[in-house]
Amino acid sequence: MLAELRQKSQITIPKKIVSKLGLSEGDKLEIAEDNGVITIMPVTVYPKKYLDELRGEIETAKSKIASGEKPVFSNIDLLFAELEGN
Repeated sequence: MLAELRQKSQITIPKKIVSKLGLSEGDKLEIAEDNGVITIMPVTVYPKKYLDELRGEIETAKSKIASGEKPVFSNIDLLFAELEGN
């Protein structure tokens, strides 16, 4: 599909693509150029505080796994069996 570069370097993403990707006004898009190719990718932006908390939880989980406090599962079925109390 063709898009035309307009005043203020604006383009319109074709409605068919917007609908297919479930995009809506206000969504964030990452725009990159690599070797003459422009890519546009939808992204989700999270507050830094949320990401810092998530990193902390991951580090805590890693420490518990390393110390043997939390089990390690060889497959997803075993994990769900443990979560379901089976």
